[in-house]
Amino acid sequence: MTTPPPNTEQASLITYPCQFPIKVMGLKVEGMVHAITHIAQQFDPSFDAGTIELRESKGGKYLGVTITVNTTSREQLDEIYRTLSTHPMVKVVL
Repeated sequence: MTTPPPNTEQASLITYPCQFPIKVMGLKVEGMVHAITHIAQQFDPSFDAGTIELRESKGGKYLGVTITVNTTSREQLDEIYRTLSTHPMVKVVL
């Protein structure tokens, strides 16, 4: 009896296209929200900046920014995460 080869392609739990929330955290500095908005609009031209949710840390040093983008594929979502994660103002992307 032979064992079938492992499935190298992982099934996605996300059905595309969809609205996908992304949480971005970094130091509370001028221009951070604008930079995140600009990145979101690069990947989702229909991105509505009015949907951004902001949350300051208890001490006010950090800012959490939640954006909801229209994603059309796993590749697009991965690229959004990569772009946000490598931005110098961003500390964490969830």
